[in-house]
Parts: sequence; C-alpha cells; structure tokens
Amino acid sequence: MTETFKIIEKATQSHSLSKDEIIKILKDDNANEFLFQNADKIRKKYVGNEVHLRGLIEFSNICRCNCKYCGLRKDNNLVKRYRMDIEEILNLAQKAKQYGYKTIVLQSGEDAFFSKEKICEIIKEIKKLDFAITLSIGEKTFEEYKAYKAAGADRYLLRIETTDKNLYEKMHPSMSFDNRVRCLYDLKKAGFETGTGCLVGLPSQTIESLADDILFFKELDADMIGLGPFIPNPQTPLKDKKTGNLILAIKVMAVTRLLLPDINIPATTAMETLQPDGRIIALKSGANVVMPNVTCEDCKQKYEIYPGKAGLNNSPEEYKRVITSKIEAIGRTISDGYGFRTSRLN
Repeated sequence: MTETFKIIEKATQSHSLSKDEIIKILKDDNANEFLFQNADKIRKKYVGNEVHLRGLIEFSNICRCNCKYCGLRKDNNLVKRYRMDIEEILNLAQKAKQYGYKTIVLQSGEDAFFSKEKICEIIKEIKKLDFAITLSIGEKTFEEYKAYKAAGADRYLLRIETTDKNLYEKMHPSMSFDNRVRCLYDLKKAGFETGTGCLVGLPSQTIESLADDILFFKELDADMIGLGPFIPNPQTPLKDKKTGNLILAIKVMAVTRLLLPDINIPATTAMETLQPDGRIIALKSGANVVMPNVTCEDCKQKYEIYPGKAGLNNSPEEYKRVITSKIEAIGRTISDGYGFRTSRLN
C-alpha cells in the first residue's frame, strides 16, 4: 500500500489530516478510486443513502460586485438584468412545493434593492409554505444576518472561493478577504447552518491553497460545502483562462467529506456542466445534495455565472424526473425530510 493510500485510510478513520497529507492526496492521481470509494463509504455511514433535493430560485441577477470570474459582475453590460418581485418569488416557491421539495434556496447577486425588510418579508411568506430556507445573497452585516434568522431562514451559503488572501482580492476587486471570513463566523454566531466552498481551478491557484481551503472548512466546522470547477465566462476578464479540472474538484470534495463526515455536500451544477454524468460521479464520491433549479426559464437563462449551465433547457418538472431517475439508478433514495445537518459523530 502506497503512502497516499495509507493517508486516505487514516482520514477515513480519524477525519483528520495535515496540510502536507492533503497535498499528497490531491497530487497523486493513482489513488483516486480508493479516495472516492472511501468518501462514499463515509457518506453512507454518517449521512445515509438519502439525497436531499433543494429547489433553487435565482431571484435577481443584479450585482454590485465585480468578481472577475462571474458573468453577473457589475461591469458586464451584455447580461440582461432582471429582478423578481415578491409575488413571482412566492409563485415559484409554491411550484417547488408541488414538486415535493422541502428546502428553498434563495439566490441572487448582491442586489441592494432587497433591503433587510424586503428579505425578511420574503422569508416569512415562504416559511408559511413549510420550507427550510437557505439564503445565498452575499455579504451582510451581523444585524442583517440576525434579522434573517429571526424571520425564519435556516441556512446561509457564502462561498469563500479561495483562502489565498492575495488571490481572493485579485479575483474580487474592491472586496475584502477579512470581511468575507468575518461574515462566515457571524453566520455561525447568528445560528445559521453555514455553508461555504471554493472554486477549483482559478488562475494562479495552487494545490497548496486548495489544501488550505479544506482545512479552513474544517476549522470553521462548516455545515455545508459547495464547490466546483472554474468555468471561464466569455463576458469576464478571465474569458481566456483554462477551465478547472473536474476530477481535481471531485477530489477536493471527497477529502472534505473524509474530514467533515456528517455535513451536507451538493453535487454541483458546474460538475454536470463539464461532464454529463458529473453530478452522479460526485454523488458516488461523497456528495448527498442536489439543487434543482425551479427558476422560470427566461430568468434562468439570464442567471449566467458561467456559460452552458447544465439543465438550462429542462423544465423544472422534467429536471426533477430526470435527476430522480439518475439517483435511484445508483441505489440512492430521495429524502422526504428537510435535510438539516444531523451529527452522527461518536
């Protein structure tokens, strides 16, 4: 047994690794199948065979930020902007209820139109439909986070994207890495199930910094980790950069499962965008969540963080049917619960 195999076995037993050990796993492709099998085994032991489906509503593509990789960036004048009103959002939530989803994920650009009061009103109305609510709406103050939690929101997703401070600030003009970290710890303090994650394959990113990302997830004790390969958008400054590697992204995800065995990990759309069975590979390598998009077709087409997003041409009903069939084909079942993190650690 090679050293890498021994390190993976150690992580499977102890859920702990050093930075150097993580780097060895990420650099050694000879142990990939063993890594994926162990991540799947740990997933089964700690979170079971159920896959949680979360209905995604992308309610605004207006954003104050200028992140270099994102098609919604403020300076992209080619994107057609939209903003839903509360009735449109609630209509989509009601449809998600009909599809059988138990969680709504409300996602948008950092759109200043949606004040604390407006977001709280949306949360309260959706909560009446008996949903768990995940917010993914960017950096806010601690007071805003507390207000959202009091209104009934349960989870909050705010990806760090990279823990390399220099790379973070290069990719996020006029934004502060320290403020991003502050937001994540504020979310934990406010009582949210807190989600974060990273982009794998950003220009100038190193394996060493990906190892730091995984250790940051562990230190934060994140409740959810969403990550995926970088996909260049032709309407951004990174349009000519190389696409991230799907297998490396799945390796980062699998190591994260070994170190945080009882968390929720989505098989992300970016994975399926790069490879038609990318989501299924992820589900067999440690993931236990899928977030089907229930946004109306016109808006869904305009929410283009990166091009060619998987599922764009499927209706929500069709996508639910297809993903359910794929999940059942690998021996997994669709959860009928809300999908909160349930610690099974001894």
